[in-house]
Amino acid sequence: MYVRKLPIYLLITVLLLISHFGIAQVADSIYKSNIKTVRLYNYGNQLSLPIINLNTNKLVELHFDDLQGDVKNYYYSLQLCNRDWKPENLSQFDYLKGFTQIRISNYRFSSIAFTKYTHYQAVIPDKNSYPIKSGNYLLKVFLDGDTSKLAFTKRLLIVDNKSTIAARITQPFSPQFFRTHQRLEFNVNITGLNTFSAPQQIKVVVLQNYRWDNAAVNILPTFVRGNSLDYSTENNLIFSAGKEWRWLDLRDFHLQTDRVKTAEYSKNSTSIYVKPDHERATERYVYYRDINGMYTVETTQSINPFWQSDYATVHFSFLPPDNLPYPDKDVYLFAQLTNYAFTDSTKMQFNAEKGMYETDLFLKQGYYSYTYIVAEKNNFANRQEVDGNYFEAENAYTILVYYKSFNSRSDELIGAATINSRTDKPMFGY
Repeated sequence: MYVRKLPIYLLITVLLLISHFGIAQVADSIYKSNIKTVRLYNYGNQLSLPIINLNTNKLVELHFDDLQGDVKNYYYSLQLCNRDWKPENLSQFDYLKGFTQIRISNYRFSSIAFTKYTHYQAVIPDKNSYPIKSGNYLLKVFLDGDTSKLAFTKRLLIVDNKSTIAARITQPFSPQFFRTHQRLEFNVNITGLNTFSAPQQIKVVVLQNYRWDNAAVNILPTFVRGNSLDYSTENNLIFSAGKEWRWLDLRDFHLQTDRVKTAEYSKNSTSIYVKPDHERATERYVYYRDINGMYTVETTQSINPFWQSDYATVHFSFLPPDNLPYPDKDVYLFAQLTNYAFTDSTKMQFNAEKGMYETDLFLKQGYYSYTYIVAEKNNFANRQEVDGNYFEAENAYTILVYYKSFNSRSDELIGAATINSRTDKPMFGY
């Protein structure tokens, strides 16, 4: 049988496309076990969604640790995606100016810490490589300039403000949701934008507390009045309000806070045991300031927390009602500290002898918030927090507005705004 051989240049092109697009489908994923504490946020603000304006001097910070403690050649690149985080079929030269790969040359070895690691950091975009289109970007970090050696991916948003957003939080009308949910309604003004069919060309995504796992998508406007799109439906923009997130202060491993049960210290490691948690659904709602599932890298003992903070094995435990496992359900430790992931590594194991769910994480010194989520084994979509829902809870809602003209090959991000349920005041200025 005769098999026709591909020309060498065509074979190379195919391999490059497979390398470029094939493993970039999953956002916010870590592929190397030695990579820890991956952070990407607006410059100077650890509690922010990484979103910056197009053609401005605003930047984001990238931080991560390599626990192997040596020096490696890490590079990063940016991949333009559509609003669903699938890579756009475009050449990088269509949306990037300058080099397509940048080496991360800023690193420091850990000091005054039992755990040996190398801390890498970068400021993005680099002056030699920056986006020229707005939209969703997948930041890919890999070894030796080889995109097949992927270390991790993170989401980055580039916005070109061509719209204005006004939003507010209200209590749902339905008795079913009146005390437990929050209703978001907003208006998007696209004056000056050439839209032939706004409902088809304008798409909106809403995030609660900067999470993507439960993002509201495919939201249609309730009314379209010229250049004004009104989103005030009663059914599609209702969110479970939850409760204030649990907290854990690990800024000083030796100064044990009231959330720490005990700690064990050896010559080269530390173990922290958190006090067992329990369901709070039946408890009366009490407001306290939280950080909505996020965390900050901090220490009270040194000058620079990024390479002078230590790591500890932190043991979490959760007491179910009557110390019995949930029938046909799994319990997950959930927050930014678990990368908002529902995986085997974040699923807690039931200890029948102790009557509790348990798991442990290797965490850097800092201030953490978290919660527990119960999911049905046979219907993972049916999941909920164990702490109940209260309309009074504080939540942040981020509205992202995308536009795609009929002759465009990518989704533009033309607006972004965040509103807080406690203040009812939308905040702009990304």
